[in-house]
Amino acid sequence: MATRLVQINMKARDDSALGRFWAEALGWSIDSEGPGVTNLEPVGFAYPDPAAVCIDLIARPEPKTVKNRVHLDLTTTSAAHQADVVARLQALGATPADVGQGDVPWTVMADPEGNEFCVLEPRPLYQDTGPIAAVVVDCTDPRAMARFWGEAMDWTLHEVTDDHAVMRSAEGVGPYLEFLRNPDPKTVWNRVHLDVRPYRGDDLAAEEARLRALGAIDPGIDQSDIPWTVLADPEGNEFCLLGPG
Repeated sequence: MATRLVQINMKARDDSALGRFWAEALGWSIDSEGPGVTNLEPVGFAYPDPAAVCIDLIARPEPKTVKNRVHLDLTTTSAAHQADVVARLQALGATPADVGQGDVPWTVMADPEGNEFCVLEPRPLYQDTGPIAAVVVDCTDPRAMARFWGEAMDWTLHEVTDDHAVMRSAEGVGPYLEFLRNPDPKTVWNRVHLDVRPYRGDDLAAEEARLRALGAIDPGIDQSDIPWTVLADPEGNEFCLLGPG
């Protein structure tokens, strides 16, 4: 049994407007399961597929108050392309962001609701990932996160050090999942989090029990009106365990 990362859940005060921004940013299509839910995926995509990690935007009234612990890194192919992407995203409503990055070759930005993301300088590692190079998670212990998520999912661990850990789909496609050391403590629930899904035919209750045995914890929220299960990793980052499929 195992799970795999299938999508990013992003809370939004206006899911439709933020969905339009990210669809334009990534060149993806927009769908909706109903009011307050906007789904983004590549054009012609057959969900779920490791070639992409999709985005679900969910309407929530609470404002963003702190730097997100989960963000997206976007790919570029040249210095000129990076500059063009930054300019295009600013025209769509993104703004420069300062998270203490200093003088770095990538550009840190925020979407129209303040969610941080990076437009990376060209890096050979990411040339086959699609528009999203990586999903990046801040953490205090990348090695511990690699142990948990390496067992929780069937993704391949490519690198782990005291400062970062890098994973990718076992099929070698799609974006990377990266854990970066950050000493700042988690103080609020994550407006952006991971959604994982077991494979078709797996037992959902057994998978939840397995994740708890690995170190997943109860986030302490009311789950009485949702059909999926919300857990948190050993550092308290919430994630959703969806039904098999």
